[in-house]
Amino acid sequence: MLRLRLRMESVDRVAFTSPSVNWCLKRRFACSGGRAIHERRACGRPAPSYRFRSAHAGRVYASASRRQPGVIAAGQPPARSSEQGSITPRAVSYAQWYLDVIAAAQLADSSPVKGSLVFRPHGWAIWELIREELDRRIRQTGAQNVSFPLLIPQSFLCREAEHVQGFAKECAVVTHHRLRAAPDGAPGALEPDPQARLEEPLVVRPTSETIVWHMFGRWIQSYRDLPLMVNQWCNVVRWELRTRPFLRTLEFFWQEGHTAHATSAEAEAKAREMLTVYQKFLEEWLAIPVIVGTKSSSERFAGAEETFTLEAIMQNGWALQSGTSHFLGQNFARAFDVEYQSADSGVRELVWATSWGLSTRVIGALIMTHSDDHGLVLPPRVAPVQVVIVPIQSKDATEQSLVRQRCQEMQDALERAGVRVHVDARDHIRPGAKYFEWERRGVPLRIEVGMRDLQAEQIVLVDRCLRSKEKLAFDNHWTKSVIARLDAFQERLFNNAKGFLREHTRRVESYDEMKRFLTPSNQDAAAYGNESNDEQHITGFFLVPWHDDATNEAIIKQDCKMTIRCYPLDSQDEARGKKCFYSGRPATHMAIFARSY
Repeated sequence: MLRLRLRMESVDRVAFTSPSVNWCLKRRFACSGGRAIHERRACGRPAPSYRFRSAHAGRVYASASRRQPGVIAAGQPPARSSEQGSITPRAVSYAQWYLDVIAAAQLADSSPVKGSLVFRPHGWAIWELIREELDRRIRQTGAQNVSFPLLIPQSFLCREAEHVQGFAKECAVVTHHRLRAAPDGAPGALEPDPQARLEEPLVVRPTSETIVWHMFGRWIQSYRDLPLMVNQWCNVVRWELRTRPFLRTLEFFWQEGHTAHATSAEAEAKAREMLTVYQKFLEEWLAIPVIVGTKSSSERFAGAEETFTLEAIMQNGWALQSGTSHFLGQNFARAFDVEYQSADSGVRELVWATSWGLSTRVIGALIMTHSDDHGLVLPPRVAPVQVVIVPIQSKDATEQSLVRQRCQEMQDALERAGVRVHVDARDHIRPGAKYFEWERRGVPLRIEVGMRDLQAEQIVLVDRCLRSKEKLAFDNHWTKSVIARLDAFQERLFNNAKGFLREHTRRVESYDEMKRFLTPSNQDAAAYGNESNDEQHITGFFLVPWHDDATNEAIIKQDCKMTIRCYPLDSQDEARGKKCFYSGRPATHMAIFARSY
């Protein structure tokens, strides 16, 4: 039995039989002025306005609508994260909301090694879909897949000065090749065997440029060997001190491409080409709009002459670097003596290089670009389950058999049409609980089928974002109707995200003007300071005229935690005749400043 005692501005107490029921009630019976309301906002939009008092938290959460524009409520206690429990609203704690969505959608779990993830089937299936499509696009550019070793001789990293300086503090090092029982330790205690110390320590790859270029030196002799273009899908290790699932982990998965060319122009063109491949993939497949640009010298990849980047905006206005492509010049060719004999003169010349990569952090981008307070939202093109069919079971065995038969027919028809579909035929779980579960896992469309629907020759379709029921005729064209709604779902997500990016990219002419946007409201000032609470304050992207100066860049980073995310490629003409928003000197670039993950 459920007992509710409603007050004018809050649900004072919720007695409940399960955490999932409790969350449904809190969402359903949120009150304002004695009038029940229910959140029906479109996916990816700002958090709902409501107040409730939870028996678990024992506190009223302030309504986001009563705060100043552009400020998400901060400083409230996060709800506990669990698969069945409540998802902390973004208005309460954006950081905790992100973790709750991952848990509720069953994407990943923590491992015994701090900072590394265990991918659960649903999370890994998303990565497999990303990998499958991106791999197809990469192959179309002429790159071939290869595999390089996980362990790299430490001396290799030392051969390119900027590279070793950039990665030295993040490297995990193998010094012994076996263990032994500890002589004076407890039973079962182990220690490195002193007799098994390696002559040269091995580094667990943080990236593969050094081993790749060692091998390129063997494979490239003549102009006939160029261009050489390879790609590998692998895991790398960077020993991060502060980690967050998908966004920054000790170990992560990615693809890394490496190419060698005869000329500088050819190499730079390849770096730009791969940036375009990434941009189209992110926008067309993941529905994530990005700003395309180059990195400042301070933010450039270690060892690169130019780094091209794609910067996406999350729902709290923070930036997330979502793919990079690097023009490496001849730095690695020089370090590893990679030369080719030219066709014209026969003289041996150094080759020109690129590298490029996209990692599992784009799953974090997916979550924070599209998801809402009800859980994960996935673009159909990367949703492991695009349509879930839920049979409404009858107590009558004959009717039950007919419903199941119809569900199987629908599954077969959708699969023939190329739709990834699942029938949730579990008979020990009620339909409402199934709706709740698949909603949290981000399935774009749900189809409900009961005996009444069979009799009316119809299906009931529910959109994950719009959350409204639509009745479709079960005729010869019903599969096309479902596919059309999946396409509309994908397009709507992209348009919503693109609108958010446009609305939260501001042009400012002075540093003081930018800082005014960064200053939280007085009521949040006490909480503003640690990173978790910082995330509650929507910042956005700031497009400013800038005079390239690494010292001033470092001062701004220290002063307000903003960094140059990129110099947008399509905005550089605007810098002519303008003065730097910080120093007042003639502007050399237009720059995007933002907080970032």
